[in-house]
Amino acid sequence: MAWACRLGLLLALLLPVVSASTSGTVVRLNKAALSYVSEIGKAPLQRALQVTVPHFLDWSGGVLQPTRIRILNVHVPRLHLKFIAGFGVRLLAAANFTFKVFRAAEPLELTLPVELLADTRVTQSSIRTPVVSISTCSSFSGHANEFDGSNSTSHALLVLLQKHIKAVLSNKLCLSISNLVQGVNVHLGTLIGLNPVGPESQIRYSMVSVPTVTSDYISLEVNAVLFLLGKPIILPTDATPFVLPRHVGTEGSMATVGLSQHLFDSALLLLQKSGALNLDITGQLRSDDNLLNTSALGRLIPEVARQFPEPMPVVLKVRLGTTPVAMLHTNNATLRLQPFVEVLAAASNSAFQSLFSLDVVVNLSLQLSVSKVKLQGTTSVLGDVQLTVASSNVGFIDTDQVRALMGTVFEKPLLDHLNALLAMGIALPGVVNLQYVAPEIFVYEGYVVISSELFYQS
Repeated sequence: MAWACRLGLLLALLLPVVSASTSGTVVRLNKAALSYVSEIGKAPLQRALQVTVPHFLDWSGGVLQPTRIRILNVHVPRLHLKFIAGFGVRLLAAANFTFKVFRAAEPLELTLPVELLADTRVTQSSIRTPVVSISTCSSFSGHANEFDGSNSTSHALLVLLQKHIKAVLSNKLCLSISNLVQGVNVHLGTLIGLNPVGPESQIRYSMVSVPTVTSDYISLEVNAVLFLLGKPIILPTDATPFVLPRHVGTEGSMATVGLSQHLFDSALLLLQKSGALNLDITGQLRSDDNLLNTSALGRLIPEVARQFPEPMPVVLKVRLGTTPVAMLHTNNATLRLQPFVEVLAAASNSAFQSLFSLDVVVNLSLQLSVSKVKLQGTTSVLGDVQLTVASSNVGFIDTDQVRALMGTVFEKPLLDHLNALLAMGIALPGVVNLQYVAPEIFVYEGYVVISSELFYQS
């Protein structure tokens, strides 16, 4: 049912379901997350407890009279979730039931307070997805009273009605909670599917081990494999497992996500192998400020002016044969790109001829951000772009003069292209309709931590 799915999604917030690197990403859901689920989970739980009560068989008049009973309302004033170290999550709830008893003489309304207690364990399935199971569940009913407090119903009948209702609830309430948990498992099973990263790339999630539960949080290590054209991106395995320190990020946040260096290395290797980082930079030949033509180059390189007396368009073919390198240091994230740039000019027969090529090193500052469920990035150039002439068909090249030109025609198109790619982002831990709110990002030595609140949109 729809409400069962919604509550299942809410309960799924209790489970760390993530996109992570092969060598390890750790997700912790803290006490604040349980408090949030406790609050937004009241309404779905109320609907879940609306069970069917069978007819009450009334012999009070000497004749068997089946009496219909219906639950008019369930109100959950209190729902509390807490971690049980080494085990899972305990659910404590108080619910007030209002029943209508359709007696022949006069309908009767009864109220009944009920306490619910359930302990759940989270384990790992054979297909490496989280599985939730109820270890113990019980309900404790209080004393039934007439809704208006008149006490007009005979004590004997009230005792029989109460006994009948309590027996029904004892059998059905825990079964309803168990059914909801099964709905959670069906929902969590979809997390092994491929999630798109780009047009030809995906990421697939799976658990590495069963979660670790302390009195303060539940923690899970997961494995994420990036795919390009259906083939996995494989990096050498780091012999040192990623361990997220206990006290990192923002204290009191709902979620703490630790992303290892390996995730960044895998994502950059994916971009390099896909060719997404490659680009061709051109200019408008008739533009007054266009410097990508043979006339502009000829003022710096005499041989270009001699070979091209008339201005012809120039193209910079930027190719990343070397994987970019991400460096994560405390409060500082940087990227290093080493593109090979071939400079070509259009000949009179419309073909392009190579003028010269450059080995380039670009150091970039990396600023990370989170948008809803994705980790994104933007870059800016750090220092000067380093140039080395790899080959030349136009004689000697003064790299100092060429560097000034490259700073004008190369840096901005490269940044625009790279930032557009990084803005696509990569999926962070989450379930359907779950978003990160007010995230804070911390860069440590070799890893990144995201501390965030959570928002579930039903």
